[in-house]
Amino acid sequence: MMDWQITAATIYCEDVDDEVTVIVQRDGLARCVGFAKYGDPDKDTAALLRQKSRRLKRHLECIGPECRRVTHYRDRLFAEEANQAGSTDSA
Repeated sequence: MMDWQITAATIYCEDVDDEVTVIVQRDGLARCVGFAKYGDPDKDTAALLRQKSRRLKRHLECIGPECRRVTHYRDRLFAEEANQAGSTDSA
């Protein structure tokens, strides 16, 4: 079993056209740091999202803390840990 308390990864989020950091705790709690910036954007961030939306010709909007990117990263992390634990038990 891996000995960790918290891990983080920076991923590209197509919903906001930016890189965001996903943090996962050992107890399974996962959060996206980008949600603090893009979830309820201030005036400048909202203007930036509108500008990017026009340039990309699609609507950009953070869909919240339980978006598929956050849950996918968390699930993949725990699946990899389970696979490693299974490999260690077999050896």
